[in-house]
Amino acid sequence: MRKLLMVTLIAVFASAFTTTLERAQADNLKSFSVYTDSKSPDNHYAASGWMGDFGDIKMNDQALENPHSGSTSIEFSYSAKKSQGQGWAGVYWQNPANNWGSKKGGFDLTGMTKLTFWARGAKGGEIIQKFVVGGIKGDYSDSAAAEFGPVELTDTWKEYTINLAGRDLSYISGGFGWVATADLNPDGCVFYIDDIKFSVDQEMKPEGKKQQDMPFYVYSDKSSVSNHFVASGWMGDYGDIKYEGSSTEDPYLGDTCIKVVYTAKGAQGARWGGIYWQNPANNWGSVDAGFDLSKATKVTFWARGAKGGERIEEFKIGGIMGEFSDSDTAGIGPVVLTKDWQQYSIDLKGKDLSFIIGGFCWATNADVNPDGVIFYLDEIKYE
Repeated sequence: MRKLLMVTLIAVFASAFTTTLERAQADNLKSFSVYTDSKSPDNHYAASGWMGDFGDIKMNDQALENPHSGSTSIEFSYSAKKSQGQGWAGVYWQNPANNWGSKKGGFDLTGMTKLTFWARGAKGGEIIQKFVVGGIKGDYSDSAAAEFGPVELTDTWKEYTINLAGRDLSYISGGFGWVATADLNPDGCVFYIDDIKFSVDQEMKPEGKKQQDMPFYVYSDKSSVSNHFVASGWMGDYGDIKYEGSSTEDPYLGDTCIKVVYTAKGAQGARWGGIYWQNPANNWGSVDAGFDLSKATKVTFWARGAKGGERIEEFKIGGIMGEFSDSDTAGIGPVVLTKDWQQYSIDLKGKDLSFIIGGFCWATNADVNPDGVIFYLDEIKYE
């Protein structure tokens, strides 16, 4: 009995010591590293959470070519081939590896006020939709979530900062992450990251919810850093839809436009189809990531049909419901397209646009387009 009691006390003491140690790593140190150099004992978290089109990603955490400091950096190659049909991909650094909130593993980083990292592109012009800290959900959810982006990389090393001041960092199992999209990198990209760390900076002040300035683009041109939201929310007969975000077939403005093909074959038996542009990708209200677009009074976009006469039942913004729902919705339709570019407008006056994750949407059906449709979109923006 005495031996059992002693074993129990040792286990309790060890558990308490581990928790205290993890907390002390944040309380007593001025920095807490995610990655400093390959196989460094100072590294925390594992780059294990491969997301979206994970088959499009290659990683080398021992890249020797021109590291920012030390002897290595992390090289990522993203092919944008849509191996899993998602149109986006990313990597989370997790503790322990592959922990999507099902295991205990969060570090107590209370006292840290920012995460900094250095990044560069292989050529320059590579666009990362966002870099993130925290945000993992599950039985053991992260206590905070923060993000930064989109970021257009240069071919030289540059330091970037995610402001964490005022956030609850008492439990962070998702230490760092990035997301890139095929829309912004249609030919893929190669980029490098180095010296990722949490640190204490007394000058950092908490950021409030920022109202976005206008115009605020959903789509400007392929690979434009001005683009926001991802065309990820495929609905209804999604197997009937083909989407190309870099079509060069007579764009309205710039080098490219969006081409949509809807076959109306009923691949999923729904007899309708559509796409939502979301933030982040595939967010049906489960992620707290809405933009504050309160300064907008309208959404404008240009559209045309391949032949003319194509009928789109609805164009709209907002309307996604869930734990983190859009704050409002508005739309127009049905719209019968012409073969020439026409501008359309969705009136947003009087709408609550303080939280929008569903930035734009279209939907149509087989009843009004029995032979399917091909249509084009360009210059989608809030004004």
